[in-house]
Amino acid sequence: MPSQQTLRRDGGRHRQRQRKGVALVLSVVLMFVLFAFLAFSVDTGFIAKSQAEMRRTADAAAMAGCWELFSQMRTGVEGSSAYPAVRTVASNYAGLNPVNQSGPQLDTTAGSTDVQIGYLSSLQSSSISNNPSHPFFAVRANVTKSRTKNGEIPFFFGRIFGNSGRDMNISATAVMARNISGFELPAGSSETIDILPFALDKQTCDELLAGIGGDQYCYHEGTNGVTMGADGFLECNLYPQGVDAPGNRGTVDIGASGNSTNDIKRQILYGISSQDMLELGKPLSLSGGTMTLEGDTGISAAVKAQLTEIIGEPRCIPVFSSVSGNGNNAVYTICQWLGIRVMYVKLTGSMKSKQVIVQLCPFNCPYATYSTDATQYSNYVYTPVMLAR
Repeated sequence: MPSQQTLRRDGGRHRQRQRKGVALVLSVVLMFVLFAFLAFSVDTGFIAKSQAEMRRTADAAAMAGCWELFSQMRTGVEGSSAYPAVRTVASNYAGLNPVNQSGPQLDTTAGSTDVQIGYLSSLQSSSISNNPSHPFFAVRANVTKSRTKNGEIPFFFGRIFGNSGRDMNISATAVMARNISGFELPAGSSETIDILPFALDKQTCDELLAGIGGDQYCYHEGTNGVTMGADGFLECNLYPQGVDAPGNRGTVDIGASGNSTNDIKRQILYGISSQDMLELGKPLSLSGGTMTLEGDTGISAAVKAQLTEIIGEPRCIPVFSSVSGNGNNAVYTICQWLGIRVMYVKLTGSMKSKQVIVQLCPFNCPYATYSTDATQYSNYVYTPVMLAR
């Protein structure tokens, strides 16, 4: 018959075996839980990485498409005629920005929602409209990864639990503001704004925008050269015939009162400086739809060389609705801004023979200020492309 001591030893060994069995089961359970957390962390991290890549891809596609819209406008292709090229460029840029080592493809057909083109009423708006009165051009890229399109975002460990992956859609909208109210430069900035100190009368501007004007000169994008011949962009004479301000001929002071000829030459070649803005003494911006600029001494043969040097380059000019006074005492009421390029210059001979021929030209300026106020607007003047949402 076993002794008490022997029974105690056997019972202790039994309890130890029980404890070891419980510890083993607990270890297995904990390992499973830890593995599950590891699997969840890896797959969650991969989803976050994929989401960031899709965001980058959508941003790149939308911005590239919007810049292509501007490029098409520069070559005279506007409206829906430019949309096929915009869709193609957006899709190409999406393909160049891989998600999970594979570039997503965007459907470029007109009925697809992968690339939407139109207008935006505000930067916070969620819907692209066909309403051309809205203040922003807009291109939206919708990037999708799913089982049926571009492949879903795969899971590494989720498959163990019966989940092979996840569908994801990311959209981005890029815009160009077209309701330009004016321009501003930071104080002391070394940058300039390519605004010519010559104003065009509103009647001539309206006729030009309505399709009334000549087309005798052709701009060549590749060489930045100008030759005789039509290119689809209408032209007018910036040397205004209808200015009721003798001795002035449409020249305006954008800077100190009574700018010298040297100031005008500098502004023609290099644009308006922050010092010019400071000396103007007020914002270069429409307030309530208008602003006033004082007159200068007038376009003369002294600036012919400078105007000739910028032939073919995009510039912006103010448009005036009325003028009072003569010469340096003239006051112009500016009502909008217009993007142009100089095509031909002749400032010698009789008054009637003098010409500064300009044509409509999309002008892009990083220092343009935009407004949603319909009374503050421009034509052929835009901000650079920016992301809206």
